[in-house]
Amino acid sequence: MAKPIIYHIPVCPFSQRIEILLRLKGLEDAIEFRVVDITKPRDPALLAKTRGTTALPVLETEDGRILKESLVILRYVEERFSETPIARQDPFERAIERLMITREGPFTMAGYLMVMNRDPEKTDVMRQTLLDHYAWLGDFLDHHNPDGLWLFDEFGLAELVYTPMMMRFWFLEFYEGFEIPDEPKYDRARRWKKAAMAHHAAQQVCHDEIVKLYYDYAVGAGNGALPEGRSVSSFTFSPDWSGRPMPPKDKYIRIASDAELGLI
Repeated sequence: MAKPIIYHIPVCPFSQRIEILLRLKGLEDAIEFRVVDITKPRDPALLAKTRGTTALPVLETEDGRILKESLVILRYVEERFSETPIARQDPFERAIERLMITREGPFTMAGYLMVMNRDPEKTDVMRQTLLDHYAWLGDFLDHHNPDGLWLFDEFGLAELVYTPMMMRFWFLEFYEGFEIPDEPKYDRARRWKKAAMAHHAAQQVCHDEIVKLYYDYAVGAGNGALPEGRSVSSFTFSPDWSGRPMPPKDKYIRIASDAELGLI
């Protein structure tokens, strides 16, 4: 039987959202995931489907229609497989859920800009920007569920949107030494983050995988681009990330070689 297809890279946080959603629904096999190697030019057949765009993930329905943008795909999957809803069903609660999700874009951008930054003089400002986002999240969570853990009574749509991004921020802990301070104003966000990242439905990736694959981001090269002096992307499928050494942390001083990263 034909299934919808999602074209993605396995380590992509945007496709991980959909994987978490399907796991929460107990429908892991409802969609076929096809891997795209972003270190190589896109397949012309895929470019024809996407009308020339290269951003992933992309969903193709059984009859060949195409959807892009992860939050759009997420909503389609939620509504397409509606027997086990994950989004809140009460209209007001759903509005609160969506309000929290609207802040995810700036939150994610703050983390990615920080890891890609190579000017140490900008680090403190970027660190504070991300901390401000965590403070806002903690205040929002505390306001809507002061005695609980999640936004509502269980790990839901808001959590699955944020969790893959917080997992990617392992690269900030490794390359930037970033930690949420042990201060009362961050307690709620810290507790929520820890629980979300440990949730059974969100275990598609691990710390070392993120740190190794995202090395090129840490030296300013994203989406499969090659840093200066390198010939192999850290996102390459071979050799597999699990057999590579941990990368060096001195991103502000130099760019590690292909050999040092275990890429050749």
